[in-house]
Amino acid sequence: MSALETVEEHRSHSGVQGVYRHSSASTGTEMTFSVFVPDHAEGAKLPVLWFLSGLTCTHANVTEKGEYRAACAEHGVIFVAPDTSPRGEDVPDDEAYDFGKGAGFYVDATQEPWARHFAMRSYIERELPALVGEHFPVDLDRQGITGHSMGGHGALTVALRNPARFRSVSAFSPIVSPLNCPWGEKALGGYLGPDREAWREYDACALIDDGARIDHLLVDQGTGDDFLETQLKTGLLVEACEKAGIAADIRMQDGYDHSYYFISTFMAEHVSWHAERLAR
Repeated sequence: MSALETVEEHRSHSGVQGVYRHSSASTGTEMTFSVFVPDHAEGAKLPVLWFLSGLTCTHANVTEKGEYRAACAEHGVIFVAPDTSPRGEDVPDDEAYDFGKGAGFYVDATQEPWARHFAMRSYIERELPALVGEHFPVDLDRQGITGHSMGGHGALTVALRNPARFRSVSAFSPIVSPLNCPWGEKALGGYLGPDREAWREYDACALIDDGARIDHLLVDQGTGDDFLETQLKTGLLVEACEKAGIAADIRMQDGYDHSYYFISTFMAEHVSWHAERLAR
């Protein structure tokens, strides 16, 4: 088994909330993530819900403010929250909040100096699921994925590229088309270079336009979100799903902003929605 260090564990909501660290082959750094495991029968394997976080976040934001544990305990779902980028003194960074550390955009970078460490796609799609499968009682045949903002972009694109792996997909305030917003143009241009065709596999709307499909989708977006018009552009996802015939419940929630006050309000609904599909 791969080595895993326990950073902390706490009894909470009839389960155990833990934070763990390991040496990542994908990023060449230590990576930290959190896992909530509800109480369960000995030998049981539980479905797992992955949560990908947004710009500037670590695993700690949703772990401390997401309010998911009661719902996960009720439905018997394991909840995993990775970090958003590699960390460490030798990891390159940028002064801006929307690039470098805390802004990995769930891509495998090809440009220097980012290519050596910024391999978050490989980490999320391959390395971390294998590690979690070794150390926790997860049923990897029952996986769901969700995320917020940059992490919503990550959840959508990971699921669209791996439709056989995920039974359920949702997002909070996702960046739906990095090809068409300042955050995405900066990040994908910096990590992947100027060829916009290479960006398409990291753009949910482009993936759908290119033929990728998922069975169903749940999205919550606040109408009071300051980033809605310039960065998130939810309407592009509505159009893409309608054109492709993807069953999408894209809910505009009146007055809610981009914060964890919004996410925590609807988190239990998302957990329940995933649990229903992961039980099948």
